[in-house]
Amino acid sequence: MIYLELKNVSKSYGEKVLFNGVDLPVNKGAKMALVAKNGTGKSTLLRVAAGIDNPEGVGSECYVHRDARLAYLPQEPDFGNNQTVLEAVFDSDNEIIRTVREYEEALILGGENGERLQKALTKMDRLQAWDTEAKIKETLSKLNIKDINQQVATLSGGQRKRVALAKLVIDAPDLIIMDEPTNHLDLDMIEWLEDWLQDSKLTLLMVTHDRYFLERVCDTITELDGGELYKYSGNYSDYLNKKALRYEISGAEHEKDKKRLKKELAWARRMPSARTTKSKSRLDKVDQLQDKVGSHKSQDELTIEIKGQRLGKKILESHNISKSYGDLNLVENFDYKFRRRERVGIIGPNGVGKSTFLGMLTKEIRPDTGKVVVGDNTVFGYYNQEGMKLDGDKRVIEVIRAIAEYIPLEKGLKLTAASLLEKFLFNRKQQQVYVSQLSGGEKRRLYLLTILMKNPNFLILDEPTNDLDIVTINVLEEFLLDFPGCVLIVSHDRFFLDKLAQHIFVFEGNGVIRDWNGTFSEYRTDLKARQLEEKREAGKEEVASKVAVPEAKTENQISQDQRKAINRLESQIAKLEKRKASVSAKFADAEKLSPDEIAKLGRELNDLNEQIEEKEMEWMEMVG
Repeated sequence: MIYLELKNVSKSYGEKVLFNGVDLPVNKGAKMALVAKNGTGKSTLLRVAAGIDNPEGVGSECYVHRDARLAYLPQEPDFGNNQTVLEAVFDSDNEIIRTVREYEEALILGGENGERLQKALTKMDRLQAWDTEAKIKETLSKLNIKDINQQVATLSGGQRKRVALAKLVIDAPDLIIMDEPTNHLDLDMIEWLEDWLQDSKLTLLMVTHDRYFLERVCDTITELDGGELYKYSGNYSDYLNKKALRYEISGAEHEKDKKRLKKELAWARRMPSARTTKSKSRLDKVDQLQDKVGSHKSQDELTIEIKGQRLGKKILESHNISKSYGDLNLVENFDYKFRRRERVGIIGPNGVGKSTFLGMLTKEIRPDTGKVVVGDNTVFGYYNQEGMKLDGDKRVIEVIRAIAEYIPLEKGLKLTAASLLEKFLFNRKQQQVYVSQLSGGEKRRLYLLTILMKNPNFLILDEPTNDLDIVTINVLEEFLLDFPGCVLIVSHDRFFLDKLAQHIFVFEGNGVIRDWNGTFSEYRTDLKARQLEEKREAGKEEVASKVAVPEAKTENQISQDQRKAINRLESQIAKLEKRKASVSAKFADAEKLSPDEIAKLGRELNDLNEQIEEKEMEWMEMVG
């Protein structure tokens, strides 16, 4: 059954055609992702599908099944100026959700209106809304939404995104359209959202750059390339495999077309000046063949051997630095010396001090105690979300040339501003476009290049993949792998961290920063094992308390049997987690694997996740 369908849909802005006559059917229960380069129309296509923008083109149509309740999550949600979080989250036509809202509002009033609270309680009982209320509270807790009386207008962009996501989850629609749902979410939130979206009853169309999200949630990936849609069944690794095959076939056809064009051009040169109707027709075909050959796209690889500015023996050192604001302890006695070519990832929930920590390392913020020592030759390149200030009246090439004309490469070579732009997917034509005409993702890509063009030797990147497309992220990863200096990355992009970071600074709260020597996936596996052990210890205490009751003999016998089963499950889970860490480590180094190997690893990772979840559920039932 088709739940959503776009037919012959086109969209353009002035002379720029984003897509022309595309068809996109989405079946009930499908989990489809749309991928494309920034500025090619991904978000616009989602807005058309959601009914926000009207489709263009003769006979164009956007169809939504009459039984499908549709919800749309944009990149930047917009709420009414005077709404509170409670009003925004509970804005629904669902009677049970409205009843929970009435109950919450009555609770806020408290003793001021006991009659209203009693009425709300009676209605909650009548509609059996308590389970819904519990699910709503769990959702708000998972998304770290605490003050439901706060005005939405006072929230940050990330907080508004989480409120909009909470509203969507609570309303439980049948058909969901989401634009970059993982932006502004921390790692626990992302994994929780993954679990929720895997519900087979949901139908999903989304844009995301999170490749683990694509791997674990999606069963179909559609690529918007050159204004056309290419549909691939399967998850992200299947997409890579099938796309590589498409390029291989396309490349073979391209070679044939080049040979044909060479022959046709030779024929055209031999032709006399007088043209017959037949020869004119053949010349028209030559023109078409030239256009086809000229428009052929190949998979370009980024290979830039940057010389970089020399790092001294002393690069960057923090000596027992601490920082707090009132009772909020952000960093406590952190001590570390950076070494050459280190790649360090930083993870932790929002609000635990990551940005403050970066500010201290760059000496923009003074620590309360301790000191930061920056080497004489250390030159920072600091990419952060607040630092993006681009002149909209300048052309793209002018922005980069205003910083430098070129970057020095090895062996005395130079990489010009125009060449660097091309490597990061700004072709010569786009380089002449005014900054004000760029999409949000294209502006972030350009801002990133303004940092790189300064030729730093210590890069600090604060959420660099937000709003970037997968193609650009792949280019950035290859650039950073070859970068001769140090790299410090704050990111919620798990794939990005796994591919680049050699070890992780984990912000655990209350000033504690753990230095984890390993990849992100290895850390998450270890964390889950520790959490499981804590639950196991809690289960032991519960079993011990049961032994003390009067019917101790029978209960004790049962607990011994349970203990054997629990130990068996724990051993199985440990083996599965160990295998998962091994597979994740291989998958993170995907560029060294063949498409078949990537697909195989992806399927194995999915199977392991399912087995671990099943075993953990059994374990939790046993320990009570």
